[in-house]
Amino acid sequence: MYFKNTAATTAGSGRKHMPETRKLTEFRRKIQHADAILIGAGAGLSTSAGFTYSGKRFEDNFSDFIKAYGLKDMYSAGFYPYETPEEYWAYWSRYVYINRYQNPPESVYDDLYHLIKGKDYFVLTTNVDHCFQKAGFDKQRLFYTQGDYGLWQCSVPCHNKTYDNETVIQKMVTRQQNMRVPSDLVPFCPICGAPMTMNLRADGTFVEDEGWHRAAARYQDFIHSRKEQNMLYLELGVGANTPGIIKYPFWQMTYRNPESSYVCINLEESCVPAEIEQQSLCIALDIGEALKEPGADN
Repeated sequence: MYFKNTAATTAGSGRKHMPETRKLTEFRRKIQHADAILIGAGAGLSTSAGFTYSGKRFEDNFSDFIKAYGLKDMYSAGFYPYETPEEYWAYWSRYVYINRYQNPPESVYDDLYHLIKGKDYFVLTTNVDHCFQKAGFDKQRLFYTQGDYGLWQCSVPCHNKTYDNETVIQKMVTRQQNMRVPSDLVPFCPICGAPMTMNLRADGTFVEDEGWHRAAARYQDFIHSRKEQNMLYLELGVGANTPGIIKYPFWQMTYRNPESSYVCINLEESCVPAEIEQQSLCIALDIGEALKEPGADN
C-alpha cells in the first residue's frame, strides 16, 4: 500500500480534539481488548526512561573527555577519532557501562511491562540498551534489530559471531586512568586478530549472528500467525531516522488488517496517514507520563 500523505494527520488523527486524558483511557481499553500486542520501540522510549545523551548526564560521566576535546554529546563523541585504542576503549567502556549495565533512572520500562504482561506480545526495537530484559520482558519475545551494547564483534568481520563484553567492560571502567585503559584490556578478534568493535548497525560490517536470526524468525512468525487477529500495533518513541524498520511496517500491517489498531505515543513526532486514521490513536505526551497508571505518583 502506498500512502498518499504520510503526514496527513498529526497528534491524534481524526480524534485530534479528544482530550489527552480520554486518549489514555482509550489506549488502555485497546490493550485490554487486543488479542495480541506488537510493540515497536525507538530511542524516545529510553530517553523518557532517563537515558539522555547530552546535558547533565553526559557532563557528569565524561567531564574529562569534554574538557580535552570539546565534545558536545555522548553519541557524537563515540565517533571521535581517538588517537589510541586505549583512549577509544576508555570512552566506550564508560559509555557502555552507563547505557547497558546500569538501570535507567525512571520506571518507564517497568511501567510498560506491567501494562502488557499477561498479554500475547512481541517487541521489535531499534534500541540497543537491554532495558526490556532488565524490566522483565521475555527474551524470546524481543528482537533487537540494530545490535546490543553488551556485544562485541570482529571489526572486519571475519566471522558471524558476537561476544559478551560485560566482564571486560567493567575491568576497563575500573582500571582506566587519564582517559586510557590498560593495553592488555584492548580487545582483538580471537580468529583473525583484528580489533574488536561494538555490535551496532552502523555500516555493512554489522554482524547478524545466530541469535539475531532466531529473533528475526520469531518476529516473522508472530506477525504472520496473528495477522488476522485483533492486533494492537503500539509504537513508542520512534523517530524519522529509520522509519522503514517500525513505523512504516506498522502502518502497512494496520491497513491490511481492519480488525487491528495503531497507537503512537510520541511527544514530538506522532502522525498517521489518512488511510488508517479511523483505526489509529496518536498521543502527543511524554511516554513515561502516558504509561503511568491513573493516580500513580509522578
